[in-house]
Amino acid sequence: MRRCYLIYLILCSLYLQSCSVVTLPYKVTKATVKTTYNLTKFTVKTTVFAGKVVYKVGKFSYTVVKAPFNLPLTHPEIKNIGGLPPKVAIREGKVKNSPYVVFGKRYVPMSINQAKNYREIGYASWYGYETLRQKGGHMTANGELFDPHQLTAAHKYLPLPWYVKVTNLENGRSIIVRVNDRGPFVKGRIIDLTMEGAKKLGYFKKGIAKVLVESIIVKQG
Repeated sequence: MRRCYLIYLILCSLYLQSCSVVTLPYKVTKATVKTTYNLTKFTVKTTVFAGKVVYKVGKFSYTVVKAPFNLPLTHPEIKNIGGLPPKVAIREGKVKNSPYVVFGKRYVPMSINQAKNYREIGYASWYGYETLRQKGGHMTANGELFDPHQLTAAHKYLPLPWYVKVTNLENGRSIIVRVNDRGPFVKGRIIDLTMEGAKKLGYFKKGIAKVLVESIIVKQG
């Protein structure tokens, strides 16, 4: 009798646990103790581009340039953002975590609170040659000038911009990247790094690598 009662309690516990699970296309874990990184911001004077800013997180630096609106998007297959034409949404500052449509599929990005606890293992690829071939470059999904030599990345669900630590599980190398674009829209891949990011993590020639992607705590310095 006692054994049956114990089995009953276990089954009830499993039932309650299953009811509390929300199926999402990405991993959101319970908050854990994380290292806090100071973010510093420097404005750079330039006659070439308006709004050139350098951000620094830990030992990593990111030069952010507002892209001219005549440039094509890195992913022209993005048909709308928040129900608006992509460049209208970018101009009006309605990109951060607005839903968007690609190939008829609607993607719903994470909330800020969900993104803070994001942690996922999967495959990373990289992109960048397209801007080297085209004069002028491309615009990312949040309106920044895409530069394959910067440590930036594309992600389908994180708010834009966002900072994550990416660790190559095949060699242990880690970097912090600034997520400023959408993608990759290839099945089985969770993040696209730039050419520079792929080189830093050691998978530039291989093309893909199994990685751990996790949000970091960034504090304005």
